[in-house]
Amino acid sequence: MRVVVTGGAGFLGSHLCDRLLARGDEVVCIDNFATGARSNIAHLSEHRGFRLVEQDVSNHVDVDGAVDAVLHFASPASPVDYLEMPIQTLKVGSLGTHNSLGLAKAKQAAFLLASTSEVYGDPLVHPQAESYWGNVNPVGPRGVYDEAKRFAEAITMAYFQYHDLDTRIVRIFNTYGPRMRPNDGRVVSNFIVAALSGEPVTVYGDGSQTRSFCYVDDQVRGILALLKSDEHAPVNIGSPEEFTVSELAQIVVEVTGSSSPLQYRPLPVDDPRRRRPDTNRAREILGWEPVVTLREGVKRTAEYFQSEIVGRS
Repeated sequence: MRVVVTGGAGFLGSHLCDRLLARGDEVVCIDNFATGARSNIAHLSEHRGFRLVEQDVSNHVDVDGAVDAVLHFASPASPVDYLEMPIQTLKVGSLGTHNSLGLAKAKQAAFLLASTSEVYGDPLVHPQAESYWGNVNPVGPRGVYDEAKRFAEAITMAYFQYHDLDTRIVRIFNTYGPRMRPNDGRVVSNFIVAALSGEPVTVYGDGSQTRSFCYVDDQVRGILALLKSDEHAPVNIGSPEEFTVSELAQIVVEVTGSSSPLQYRPLPVDDPRRRRPDTNRAREILGWEPVVTLREGVKRTAEYFQSEIVGRS
């Protein structure tokens, strides 16, 4: 296949590029490096099947030659990023999705949208099944990301229904692993970097809020299983195991052998209290389940950050 990956220099996008190339596909990576990093794809620069196009997909997108699939992963994805770039986040979720769908339609290619568990907002239903419509504050600080992704899902379904485009929607839950940015504001990277540096591990709220953490290798495997399927409705890809934020902090401290204390600060506005996917559809339709435990995934991620810290020193 020849696959276009928007946001291909990002954390998750770059791992997708790796996996696609490893299985023999050609990859066109489109990224404007707003949050992606050249270092994430530097090792691919000499690969004969890899091509980089530096562009903002909020502007018109065109790619020479045949395209078999368009994977739309371009977007700020951490609170630090989308709070700093609210307009860009809304534009890439709306205009960027529209342009990426237009490319898929022009090339008669399959289209896969990277959506998010944030479409469920601060959920009133637990665990969250794909049939749940969510509890989102559209004018809260997180609304720019939540509503951008909700719109992206709506226009993707419109292209499926109106244009008969071959579409997929993956709802991604709290993915972590190597190539996360140390300062991206997500809880796993925050905790690991603090623990490795011997600084206090900051827990927001009382630490009882929960998340379900999916290691990047499992997430990529699920995404590619969905791409291969004929499923057009949204599918949750994430770990069905639920941990409190305090439990995560303790695992990070133990795995890294850190003496960092935990410190508690007020919970941010609209921060979800509970988050866990119902993964029955992923298991039944795709035959997918995560295999990497949280402790093992944290170990691998900490080793990556340790090598980065040593490399910069």
